Amino acid sequence: MQEAELGAGNPAIDLFDVQRAYRRWAPIYDMTVGKLIEAGHRHTVEIINRRKGTVLEVGVGTGLSLPHYARHLQVTGIDISPDMLRKARTRVDEQNLGHISALHEMDAGRLEFPDEEFDTVVAMYMITTVPNPEQVLRELERVCAPGGEVILVNHFSVEKGPRARLERLFAPLASTIGWRPVFPLKRVLGSSGLRLTDRRSLRPWGLFTMLRFVKQPDLAADHKLKTEAVGGHTHLKPARA
Repeated sequence: MQEAELGAGNPAIDLFDVQRAYRRWAPIYDMTVGKLIEAGHRHTVEIINRRKGTVLEVGVGTGLSLPHYARHLQVTGIDISPDMLRKARTRVDEQNLGHISALHEMDAGRLEFPDEEFDTVVAMYMITTVPNPEQVLRELERVCAPGGEVILVNHFSVEKGPRARLERLFAPLASTIGWRPVFPLKRVLGSSGLRLTDRRSLRPWGLFTMLRFVKQPDLAADHKLKTEAVGGHTHLKPARA
């Protein structure tokens, strides 16, 4: 689904808008937005800490979640904002977070990783900030190992009531504030390769929703075979010995 399909009240966002917005947010993010999403960060990372292996956090921002990851995990973070990443790197250094393997400036719609690279891929409070959310979701699926988890945490808009009216009121400001107030849940539920296993509301006030998906191994393999069969392009990862 493209931005034009969502109506004139929900204008497009481009990467320049995002970088510009988060250049303004970076100095005050932790003490403003950070307080609002702190509980969701903690709850999500607690779930990830029950897993093993490698984790990719897409939209790592200032690194608010990084101290909460268990030390048995190998965590990589990416973000499009150099200003936010600068604060994340400072946090890693000051708190000696040795389990954070790397922090990269990177476009979430063009992840520079091989297929099936990570056991868990998580995107918290970011899917509404990107120019093409569907493309980002495809990339999250691509870099997740078969049987691994893709976890999304975000605000999703509603269709009726006072909250819906407020969301529509702020929708024209999307490029200024750096995220879309109007963003229906159905936009992230269209992937055939991801199976939704858990959906829950998060504090505060149930404003945010956590979605947990499992990447289905059979469909992932079938997608690769079909891509190869038609001569299409994919980022194939060599088989492990």
